[in-house]
Amino acid sequence: MRFDEIAPTKPLSPEQARLKSMKDRVKRDQEAIKAERQRQKVAKAQQQLQKARALRP
Repeated sequence: MRFDEIAPTKPLSPEQARLKSMKDRVKRDQEAIKAERQRQKVAKAQQQLQKARALRP
């Protein structure tokens, strides 16, 4: 390991900490949106599958 990989980082200033928290929140929200879209896609596919099974004689 190089020294710069293990060197402690300086604490963030209040302004930098606020920006970092905003960026982190945006990233979390984007992942939540992605997960919700996937959940809705799966639910729609399951409904279509149930419809197709109901129509089969």
